[in-house]
Amino acid sequence: MLRTRFPVPTQKDDPSEAQIVSHRLMLRGGLVRQASAGIYSWLPLGFRVLKKIEAIVRAEQNAAGAVEVLMPTIQAADLWKTSGRYEDYGLEMLRITDRHEREMLYGPTNEEQICEIAAEFLKSYRDLPKNLYHIQWKFRDELRPRFGVMRGREFLMKDNYSFDVDEAAARLSYHRMFLAYLRTFQALGLTSIPVRAESGPIGGDMSHEFVILADTGESGVFCDRGLLDQPVPGPVYDDPEALQEIVDRWTGPYAATDDMHEPARFEREVPDSKRVEARGIEVGHVFYFGTKYSEKLGVLVDLPDGSRVPVQMGSYGVGVSRLVGAIIEACHDERGMLWPAPVAPFQVGLANLRQNDPACAESASAMYDSLTAAGVEVLYDDREERAGTKLADLDLLGFPWQVVVGPRGVARGVVELRARATGESAEVTPEDALQRIQGA
Repeated sequence: MLRTRFPVPTQKDDPSEAQIVSHRLMLRGGLVRQASAGIYSWLPLGFRVLKKIEAIVRAEQNAAGAVEVLMPTIQAADLWKTSGRYEDYGLEMLRITDRHEREMLYGPTNEEQICEIAAEFLKSYRDLPKNLYHIQWKFRDELRPRFGVMRGREFLMKDNYSFDVDEAAARLSYHRMFLAYLRTFQALGLTSIPVRAESGPIGGDMSHEFVILADTGESGVFCDRGLLDQPVPGPVYDDPEALQEIVDRWTGPYAATDDMHEPARFEREVPDSKRVEARGIEVGHVFYFGTKYSEKLGVLVDLPDGSRVPVQMGSYGVGVSRLVGAIIEACHDERGMLWPAPVAPFQVGLANLRQNDPACAESASAMYDSLTAAGVEVLYDDREERAGTKLADLDLLGFPWQVVVGPRGVARGVVELRARATGESAEVTPEDALQRIQGA
């Protein structure tokens, strides 16, 4: 993609309204623009990251056996009144009345809506298990929206819901999603840690948050160092024993806890040499809540003995838009963003330092054509702009690879290849640059 055709409205200075790193860099890098308090327009660069995260989340949900649907953003208030949450949810819920005086709401979550759908086709124990997910925009009217997309009012979320005949089967579904989350965050280029959590307004008696470590995290996290080095298991979704072992390994006596769940006990039991104390950012949350919603909303199935029972349920959320900010919080330096390769908006930033020089223009164009032909995503800065501005933008935008074309290198038949994360650079031929990028 040519920079002259691809709008990336970068800023030199930090915006005054931004309080945390990710908010500053997303505004400076031209990923988003604020539309109103806590609501953002996603510009081309940020939208590419958002779609890559969404694709990775979708792929692992599908691999785990979940099936995608799409539910509306606007829901009927009657559903929430039936579940008892319409008043309980509080002022975070955006309530709407349509022209016919029907009470509606902008959905903050979808337990009620999915139950209405499931009640239509789940009639017998033979119809179970089922797991349905969607990726949709949500709205929660935060009192003080802040920190950019990390705590906005409108956000993109993957949420899914499992339906099972009994508690044992429901816990197996929970374990599948537990593994799916470990694998999802690994595929995003992140190390995630499951932390025992409160269920909050969702409800239930078993819940875990998945956090990634970052200095700017919202809460303290305590874990055994071995948890950080533990390899993420393969996709053993159809092996109940293996799933149980995985969950036990990650949630055992030396698993992570936070500053609300007995850190003092954890500190007593885990030696200093093995204990990690850090800050964490929540990026996913899983819940098992039994029949809390299915009983009230009529999701009932017939059993072989002729009885009729409410199904057992769990729900599982990943903050897709929040992950953009969380990744930046965990992956940046003083010059800008450091995108993990799986979610980088482009793999290569190509800069021609002297656009009006015919030899440089020819060399840069040839490099761009070679990268594009090889299937490498590249943003070619072909603007009539100062070299210093182009180099600063490359660092700010944080693509994994930088290829710099200048007159001295062109005269010797080389380009400068830089690895953004390590700062390592080398002068290589264009052919070698392409091979190294493809081999990374």
